[in-house]
Amino acid sequence: MPAPAQPPLSGAASASHPWLVADIGGTNARFGWVDGRSEAVQHVRTLSVPDFSDPAAAAQAYLAQLNTLLGSDFQPPHRAAFAVATAVAGDRIELTNSHWSFSRQQVQSELDLQALLVLNDFEALALSLPRLQPSQWRAHGAAPLHQGTLAVIGPGTGLGVAGVLQTAAGWVALASEGGHATLAAGDEFESALLTRVRQDFPHVSAERLLSGIGLPVLHGALADVLDQASPPLSTEQIVALGLSGADPLCAQSLDTFCALLGSFAGNVALTLGARGGVYIGGGIVPRLGEMFFASRFRERFEAKGRFRSYLEEIPTALITDTLAALTGAALAIEQYRQA
Repeated sequence: MPAPAQPPLSGAASASHPWLVADIGGTNARFGWVDGRSEAVQHVRTLSVPDFSDPAAAAQAYLAQLNTLLGSDFQPPHRAAFAVATAVAGDRIELTNSHWSFSRQQVQSELDLQALLVLNDFEALALSLPRLQPSQWRAHGAAPLHQGTLAVIGPGTGLGVAGVLQTAAGWVALASEGGHATLAAGDEFESALLTRVRQDFPHVSAERLLSGIGLPVLHGALADVLDQASPPLSTEQIVALGLSGADPLCAQSLDTFCALLGSFAGNVALTLGARGGVYIGGGIVPRLGEMFFASRFRERFEAKGRFRSYLEEIPTALITDTLAALTGAALAIEQYRQA
């Protein structure tokens, strides 16, 4: 949720002090710099989350680097927006897939900020969707329509889901924890796969299989269902071996991953009424390249029985710009400043 309401800065004061934006996941924290309203995010740096005790320490390291780079042109930020990979409610923030736990008010004080917005990372990514340019995405066929309702789904360390709704007052993000919704099987083979996973996890969410922490689980379950011996592999190993064709089981894991993701994306489109388009973000799918576009993703996205024609009209696209969420965080500051 955004920070408690505070008096907006005057236009002159806002223009004279840059903004700090961050996209904080379970593995990496990306920081960027915005000189003022509607300016592009600049000086992006990626820091490793395990290397720092909390986001304040990481932000201070980033600002120290930037101070050295800019010299006399450096000015401390007065406002910041942190997009975090967890649900946001109240002052205390607990990241789902990392050791970071922090108080929004304490971080705001440590960074000497007049305002700090903390929002879900996919809420920020959703806010970026209406401003995405064709160079930042690749569509399955028809291009997304930046109108109505849009959705974004992102397999990264975890699985993020969010939407954005066009209103008379502008775009409003719809934050969610949809990645933890129960994953459904689309055929008998997937039913057997989920049955195997349920032996280890009583609740099989979409994130349990469709994420960086989930792909090894999917691969292991697939090996058991097919009665094939396979050593435990990391997500990076499964992707590399599957794309190279060196390991048929890894290749089938990626195919199954894309099929399940397509089915889940279709569910999200139906639930949100995201007729303007469904984007796929996160760090995993862009690494699949042409394999993703040749996969069963789109076939399974549309495979909703009586609502096939409804889904056929909804564009899907892959976000190729891994820094898009920083643009959404900047828009959050801009809209908050105008409130």
